[in-house]
Amino acid sequence: MRLYHGSNVVVKEPKILVGRRTLDFGQGFYTTSDYLQAEKWALNVTKRREIGESIISVYEFDETAFLDLAVLKFDSPNKDWLNFVSENRTDTYLGIKYDIVKGPVANDNTLPVLNMYISGFIDEEFAIRRLLPQKLKDQYVFKTDRAVSFLKFKEGMLCKK
Repeated sequence: MRLYHGSNVVVKEPKILVGRRTLDFGQGFYTTSDYLQAEKWALNVTKRREIGESIISVYEFDETAFLDLAVLKFDSPNKDWLNFVSENRTDTYLGIKYDIVKGPVANDNTLPVLNMYISGFIDEEFAIRRLLPQKLKDQYVFKTDRAVSFLKFKEGMLCKK
């Protein structure tokens, strides 16, 4: 499977950055199978950091590695996904440690719903109803060095935009 990582630099050797990262799936190395999602990430990172060029690093990942790794997979923005993302975004997740987490990206359209849910303004059922119609891209987050070792760098490409 081909996976993409958007950044402001080429990432030949992916690493898991240590620190407080309140992203959808917590700390890890974020990739996607969707080129346009990676391009969006690259453009956003370059704009935010104000340095470098928008670059997409391309990797091959052998899916048979899923058999040897602890993988958490969300097929849609369901109740479990909502709670997992909420706990990671508020840095309160204390559950099982996974090698890889795969699931939908909480994109710009979903963030207001997630924020209202996290703040307690809407309940879980209402949040799920608001999220289900979204056409969300995927993300594969490599959360351990062992998982990252299965990524094989292929090339770095400048974004076309």
